[in-house]
Amino acid sequence: MFYRPKDGHGLPHNPFNAIVTPRPIGWISTRGSDGHDNLAPYSFFNATAYEPPQVMFASTSAKPDRGDTKDSVAQIRETGVFCVNIVATAMQDAMNATSAMYDASVDEFAAAELEKAACDTINCARVAGVPAALECEMTQIIRQKGATNFLVMGEVTGIYIDDTYLVDGLLDPTRYHPLARMGYRDYASVKEVFQLKRPQDG
Repeated sequence: MFYRPKDGHGLPHNPFNAIVTPRPIGWISTRGSDGHDNLAPYSFFNATAYEPPQVMFASTSAKPDRGDTKDSVAQIRETGVFCVNIVATAMQDAMNATSAMYDASVDEFAAAELEKAACDTINCARVAGVPAALECEMTQIIRQKGATNFLVMGEVTGIYIDDTYLVDGLLDPTRYHPLARMGYRDYASVKEVFQLKRPQDG
């Protein structure tokens, strides 16, 4: 089949998200200027550069109590910082719980019964017990086409790694099974990896 998105796809569900998979999940924690913490998962997330290390995530909807966006972007606008928590498969239920459309006054850490840990380089909390976390200073918030589509760019200023998952100096994701977003309501757990040498590596 072929379709133009503006004309519709004619399928029971939009296939776009199922095509661009798997997607890593950025479990974004933020803190508002009033000190209130927020936590929400975003599957439009990835790393964008090595030096300096940079990441992005995109928010694509809005809440009535936040105007044109949701809590994460609203708080980043206020404070200019955020933390990306990496989701292990064992934390899938807690991650899913924080995806609920809570009122801005709700602390998702508490709602999902998650323990907080303090970030080292930014005034923000991270999720205690995650395999890794990236502390970020926002560099840009870019409005994309669409009323509620925002792309948040950040420079990584601090990196937390749980030593449990370091093997001979390398981070081993098969020890914590990163959770990835597929299409529709589907997820995947990374349990196996393989290596490929680039042609120039011989």
